[in-house]
Amino acid sequence: MCTAATYQTRDHYFGRNLDLEFSYHETVTVTPRNKVFEFRHGGKLEHHYAMIGMAFVVGDYPLYYDATNEKGLSMAGLNFPGNAHYAKAMEGKDNVASFELIVWILGQCKNVGEAEKLLEKINVTDDAFSKELQPSPLHWMIADKDRAIVFEQTERGPQIYDNPFGVMTNNPTFDYHLLHIADYMNASADLPENRLAKGVNFNTYSRGMGGFGIPGDLSSASRFVKVAFTKMNSVSDDSESASISQFFKILGSVEQQKGCCRLGYEEDGNPICEYTIYSSCCNTDRGIYYYTTYENSQISAVDMHHEDLDGSSVVTHELVKSQQINYQN
Repeated sequence: MCTAATYQTRDHYFGRNLDLEFSYHETVTVTPRNKVFEFRHGGKLEHHYAMIGMAFVVGDYPLYYDATNEKGLSMAGLNFPGNAHYAKAMEGKDNVASFELIVWILGQCKNVGEAEKLLEKINVTDDAFSKELQPSPLHWMIADKDRAIVFEQTERGPQIYDNPFGVMTNNPTFDYHLLHIADYMNASADLPENRLAKGVNFNTYSRGMGGFGIPGDLSSASRFVKVAFTKMNSVSDDSESASISQFFKILGSVEQQKGCCRLGYEEDGNPICEYTIYSSCCNTDRGIYYYTTYENSQISAVDMHHEDLDGSSVVTHELVKSQQINYQN
């Protein structure tokens, strides 16, 4: 499963945790403006906005997990098993395969409003990228510095939700998360007030009791509440260092450690574990993509503007996965 979030200081930030039990050969990938995309159901993008994000690149085609374009619009696809419903091509619709959707939106739109207009005409099709790469069940969060929305295509058809929290996780559908989080509206980062019994002197025996009841398990619904609480109460100064540090702390509040979410067992008895493969934070105003990996907690960065954004082939940067330790003596 996964978690995505936004954060605003002087600049705007967008990123996510990718939580899975296995990893493809994902790389930080820059797609320049003149990379030609031919879509499965006709049409092509010969010139489009440049973008940077995390992708599995197959034959110069970036299969983006999350990305930000040069205008500051960001998009991430998160696991949505059992609810995502992709359809056959329909007449009168913009038929776009699920693996094409991030490029389709970020290539043409500079803000959420423009993305919303495209999504009103969309039909996400069930086309596979290849025989080996079948469609992944996904829903998507799309954000700029002013708004965030969630797009889901279920058996009910396409659904667009306003996202006032600027966070997203996985199942159930997004309307459930909006309802469920109301159970925690009394949670606070401040010291708790006695509303239970007036006149009774309760002992506030620990700091942090205002947030009592905020869940800490790794389920999607609980992670949604936890990351929303952390993000909405986060404080940092406006510097780049403080902002990205705080963003990774927000994602860290819901990261998954190997062994804590077991999906089954291999024949030799070793557990199959879901864990946070990488965490990302993109400064959407500057086009700088920061990331950490499970084994490497040092923040690495790729600046899209250090590449030729008028090129026609994607540029990839291998992830730094081994732990980087700063020895001081």
